[in-house]
This record gives sequence, structure tokens and C-alpha cells, in this order.
Amino acid sequence: MGVRREGREAAIQFLYQRDLGGGAGVSDLEDFYAFRGLSPAARRFCEGLVRGLLDHTVAVDDALRTHSQNYELDRLSAVDRNILRLAIHEMLFCPEIPPVVSINEAIDIAKKYSTEESGRFVNGVLDRIKATLKRPDRTSAKAAELASDTTEDE
Repeated sequence: MGVRREGREAAIQFLYQRDLGGGAGVSDLEDFYAFRGLSPAARRFCEGLVRGLLDHTVAVDDALRTHSQNYELDRLSAVDRNILRLAIHEMLFCPEIPPVVSINEAIDIAKKYSTEESGRFVNGVLDRIKATLKRPDRTSAKAAELASDTTEDE
């Protein structure tokens, strides 16, 4: 398993634990790592995702509410809710990660930890969000910016 997948899965597990267990914070990550075990690189990636999501929870949950038609957040399974939250955070606030990568990772993780139907549901919600983004689907925002700068220089 790659470092980023390991970090994403750990982040979702931490967020799931936090969601059901009363709101653990970033300060609780060390205890979580001791229990879960992660490589140093996966820890760094996981922590960056968790910190970012906790900083942007209101915006992420607003996007989730808007694009998960006819579902209240508390009606979503805790696993699906946190998979979606993490992917939405990546799509909205991690310009170095192409949106299609976030979507594919979320679908794969949903299939692994939830149900086959969850994969389709996650895909539908995230595709609706992707359609609202003003950045390339398959490249990072930074790569697109560099390509744009190169084109303008010619």
C-alpha cells in the first residue's frame, strides 16, 4: 500500500473514531498512531489531512450537505460521511492533489471499508462537487498554473 493511501485510510479511521467518540482533536493523533502504527511519511500525510479537515469542517460539511441530495449528514453512515469529508477537503483545499485522484481514492476506500453501494454513492456526490470546481480534474492546480505560465510566455 502506498504512503498516501495508508495516510488517507488512517485519517478516515481517526475521523470515524472522532465522529463516534466525542471529538478527539489533533493532540490525540499520537495516541492513535501508537495504536494504529504508521510509517513516518504516512503520519505526516495523515496529520496534514486531519489538520486541514478540522480547520475547514464547516465549509466541507456545507459542500457535503449541498451535494448529497436528500441526505442529512446524520443519515449517512459514519464511514461514508468521513470518506466524503476527507475527499471533499482534498478537492476544495488541497490544490496539489488532482480531484480525480481524491475521487478514485475515496471510491476504493468506500468499497474496502463500507459497501459496494457506498462506492457508487461516494462517486455520485464527489462528481457533483468536481463539476463545480474551477480547476483541472486530472492535474494539480499548481501543475495547471505552471502550464498556463509556460503558454503565456510563448
